[in-house]
Amino acid sequence: MKYISFLLLLTAVTFSGFSQSKDAVLGKWVNSSGEANIEIFKKGDQYFGKIVWLKNPKDDKGNVKTDLKNPEEKLKTRPILGLQILNNFVYDGSKWTDGKIYDPKSGKTYSCNMTFNDAGDLNIRGYVGVALLGRTDIWKRVK
Repeated sequence: MKYISFLLLLTAVTFSGFSQSKDAVLGKWVNSSGEANIEIFKKGDQYFGKIVWLKNPKDDKGNVKTDLKNPEEKLKTRPILGLQILNNFVYDGSKWTDGKIYDPKSGKTYSCNMTFNDAGDLNIRGYVGVALLGRTDIWKRVK
């Protein structure tokens, strides 16, 4: 009987290790190209992310890279480094949904969801309209 109780306890502890908390997404992540690190943080019950490191923070002329592709003229001079690109994600029990991701390379904003894959990496799914028609980028946690 003690053996069975021990096995049940061990199984419960093992499965609880696999469960993911809503704050598991917090921290620094590197995008798939290795060009940027994004820090995901929380305000209230929502999650956001900003660029905290760039492989090449300056352009060919030695100037700080700015948000040149932004469709709003007044935002084109803001630096890419420090730019908030993830906005308003909420945790629904298994993934972070209803957020937006801004792509400074194109100046476009997409609907976005975030989930963990089996390797513990972060799947960033950007889309227009329906999530099935989007694109997934895989971010790895910065060590």
